[in-house]
Parts: sequence; structure tokens; C-alpha cells
Amino acid sequence: MNKSARVVPATAALLVAASLLAGCADDPGGGAAAPASATLNVATMTLPQSLDPKDANGSAMPFFQAVYDTLIKREPDGTYSPMLATEWKYDDKRTELSLTLRGDVKFDDGTPFDAEAVKANMERFREGGGGQAKTLDDVKSIKVVDPTHVTLVLSRPNPALLYYLSDAAGLMANPKDFAKGEALKTKPGGTGPYELDPGQTVIGTKWVFKRAASYWGARLPYDTIAISYFDNETAIVNGIKTGQLNAALIQDADQQISVESDPKVKTVKQEFDFQGVFLFDRAGVVTPELRDPRVRQALNHAIDRQTMLAKIRQGRGVVTSQVFGPATAAYKPELDTYYTFDQAKARALLKEAGHESGFTLKLPRIPAIVSDALAASLQSDLGAVGVKLVWDNLDPGSAVQRIFRDRAYSAMVMNMGQPSADWVAIGEAVLPGAFNMFGYTDDTVKKLLPAIQGRPAQEAAADLEALNEHLVREGWFMPFYRMTYLHVSDGSVTIKPQDGMAVPAIYNYAPAR
Repeated sequence: MNKSARVVPATAALLVAASLLAGCADDPGGGAAAPASATLNVATMTLPQSLDPKDANGSAMPFFQAVYDTLIKREPDGTYSPMLATEWKYDDKRTELSLTLRGDVKFDDGTPFDAEAVKANMERFREGGGGQAKTLDDVKSIKVVDPTHVTLVLSRPNPALLYYLSDAAGLMANPKDFAKGEALKTKPGGTGPYELDPGQTVIGTKWVFKRAASYWGARLPYDTIAISYFDNETAIVNGIKTGQLNAALIQDADQQISVESDPKVKTVKQEFDFQGVFLFDRAGVVTPELRDPRVRQALNHAIDRQTMLAKIRQGRGVVTSQVFGPATAAYKPELDTYYTFDQAKARALLKEAGHESGFTLKLPRIPAIVSDALAASLQSDLGAVGVKLVWDNLDPGSAVQRIFRDRAYSAMVMNMGQPSADWVAIGEAVLPGAFNMFGYTDDTVKKLLPAIQGRPAQEAAADLEALNEHLVREGWFMPFYRMTYLHVSDGSVTIKPQDGMAVPAIYNYAPAR
């Protein structure tokens, strides 16, 4: 199944489809050249639907990074460095972003990369209907100044734009390929450090990328990168232990424990996703009771986060009541424990809201997302305060239709990323879209968002904290805990976790020394 940068595999398979509905230093390639090595074998639970950049989404990004460069490079710590753009600058109103482009880059077939290519790519991406197309909604027009200068004109400030240009929206493909129908889905053409090797690639199983001989930037350490798809982590762990695989991300707590038992395996921890119930229906369209903040607060007090973390995640994570992660300006440590496990308080809040006898809450359940243990835990905790939780079992094939098109449910258990860019988190969770499918807002949010939108995150920190606290107090969401993930290698590779992604960027691997 798919895995998004900001969601775990099974959730992302749904959410990618759901989304369809709805200057600096001079080192251009991301670091000094390293000695050439053999093949890097990476395991993934991401199954990309396409290698066309308009379809790029989430943890499929390494597939795209191999063959396409982005306009801006996001470093592992979240800072930005030049890539195809060497400089960038906002105007005073932050509604125009001027980019200076490299003038010595060519696509695989020798076509020059220039401002016209940027314009063609971004317009195609914005209109292409892909999972991340909405990230360019605020780009009103793209002005070509000359071959190495382009200006993005925004309808309103977007504090996440640099982030998006270092992500899917910044991927640059050869415009000559746009007229070839769906050719880019399996025959990508970019300016990236690698080229897809069709002779060794088996689409759907294994993708092999060989070094591009004339790459303009710094050489990455590996001559070949192979990315293999797996549908379960047991096989991945076995491959790491035997050395058949060099690197992978392990999410399941039991599999983490298993792989850690091997002394040859090297591990790096990362907290990225939180798991919880996304309450879509705060307006009470499907479940009228959720219109009252006291009901949403009651649901939050009803669940025993500490026990869930201990039993379901083997303690591998940190309980939280907020959707903003520790790297954001909005994050407030005290909000992690805002909702204590207090079922008496939950019952009192329900009584105060006029629901002393409780109500029924129907949620979709896909076993790959909601385990038996999680399903039973939530059913028991909510049942104890009078809320009857009914699970509606769905298969992945019908889930997208029922959840995102039919909007048949008021909430859904999800694993969602906590990116370091505040406006990215706001765009995913607060603004109307796939995860705010009913377009809900309130007066406080309406007041705070414009104040946040026109300033960098650090300047807007007080308003961001106020927004976060408001969302928590009003029970906009029902998070359980942030989960600890494990980057693992067979000992031959060093791995740096990537800001904004659950999986490392391809630039973040190097031979162990």
C-alpha cells in the first residue's frame, strides 16, 4: 500500500486518492562528493502509482528525487539550500516570490532547463489533479522574466511555499514529455542524479536507478539505487538481518523489537507521525452530537492514551493531545497532556451537553490501519462513558468512495505526520480539504489565520500557539500519541532522518565508515 510522507502506509493509500478529490550557499547538489560505491538496496512499503511528478506524494518522494531535482532542496534539519534555484526572495507583502535559476542544467535529452520549464511544470502540477496539486492553489500566475529568472505571483501569502517547492510541487520534468500522454508514468525524464534503468526495473516490485553520467550537481555515494516494494515488515526485517536489504523504515513496534535484537543492525529513531481520530464532522453534518465542543472534549477525556501506548505501541512513542509536532512554532509541551484520562469528567461533559444517555458513533475500519487491539481499546473506553462505537469494516477498494467522496463518516482513525512547517500542518488539518472535508471553521480560527499567514512562523509564534491551544481546547482532533519509528540498516549504511518525511530523502544515505 501507499505510504505518504505524512501518513503511514495503509492510511496513505486512501489519502493519496482522497487528495485527488478535493538564498543560500553555493553547493547545488547537497554536499561534497563521496567515493563511488555499489548498489544501495532500500525497502519500502510505498507503492507509487506513477513516476510522473504531477502524481508525486508523500513517502513516494525518493522515487522522484532519483530522477527529478526540485527547485529548492530541503536539508535533513528542514533548512533550505539551492538546487535548481540558486536564490529566492519575497517582496514586502510576501505575495511575490522571485527565483533565480541555474543556467547550466539540462534535461536527460539535452533540453535546457530554464524559466519556461518552471512555468510549464508548475502550471501542469497545479492543474494536474495529483495528491499535492492543492499546494499551489495560492499561485495565481507564473511570470517568466528571462531564462534564469521567474516570479511566482500569489493570491495571498503562503508561509509553506518554500517547503512545497522543496517537495512534490518543486519537481522539474522535461516539458517535451508532457505531450507524450502518460509516458512519464513509467519513463521519467528530469535533471536528477539518476536515471531509471528499464532493463532491471519491474514496475510494482522493484525500481532500479543508475547514476546519470552527466549530472550537473554533486555525485551521490552510490552508483545504483534499488527500491523494492514489500507489503509487510516481517519480510523487510528478514532482509535487513540477512544483508539482502541495506536500509528501511520500520514502524510496527514488534518488528522494531525484533530488528533491534540483531547486533549487526544499526538503528536511528525518529518521531514523525501521530495516531488518532480525525474528527471531520465538527459541524455535526453526519453525527449531530459532534457539533458541541463539550462532546468532542468528552471523547478526548474518555480514552486512556497511556495504556494504549503501552499495549499497542510497546511504549514506543509519546502521548499527545495536539496535532502540531515539537519542531513547529505552534507546539506547546503542556498541550501533550491536556486531556487526562478522566471518564467521570467525560460523562459529566456529555450530560452537560444533553447526551447523558450517550450516542452512537460509526467509524470506518480498515484492518491495516485499525488493529484488533486498537479497535477493542477505543470501543471499550468510549463505551464506558456511554458512546457506542460501531466499526464499519471496509475494504481498501471501497474505502475512498465511502470516506472521501460519500463523506459517510464523521471521523476516521489515521496516522498523520507532524511536519516542522507550521503552515503545512495548517493546510492539511485546518484549512478546507480532504481532512477538513466539511470545511469547518470558527470565529477564532478565522481571526488567527490571516495574522499567521502573512508572516514567517517565528514572527507569528504567539498566534500559532494560540491557534494550537484553541484547536486542542475545542476538541478539533483526538490524537493518541506520537509514534517512534526506526530507520534501520544492515550496518553498511548511515541514515539521516528527513524533516517533513517519514522516510529519508535519497540524499540522506551514505556508506558507513
